[in-house]
Amino acid sequence: MTAQPDHHDHRAASRPAMGTLAELRTALATWGFPGDLAEFERELDATDLDDLSRVREVVQAYRHRVLLRFDIEGAAALTRSTADVTAELRRKMASAER
Repeated sequence: MTAQPDHHDHRAASRPAMGTLAELRTALATWGFPGDLAEFERELDATDLDDLSRVREVVQAYRHRVLLRFDIEGAAALTRSTADVTAELRRKMASAER
């Protein structure tokens, strides 16, 4: 018998399956950002399938994009303006100089 975790991530149950390329394509079509599925296909088509590290990088990058949609903090970060992020970085740099 395997040990079971004491807690369950209820958000994980609502995430789309992305264990295969077909499932990832479906998730990108449903939950991805506009153009993600087409860009994924272009990147994958341009990748040598013998370069498994590169194939993995492409797949992981697009899985991450879908997962961002299910992460409250990630989704909030995506909506921040450039000015807001720049101001935060300036504050952090100023406090680090002290």
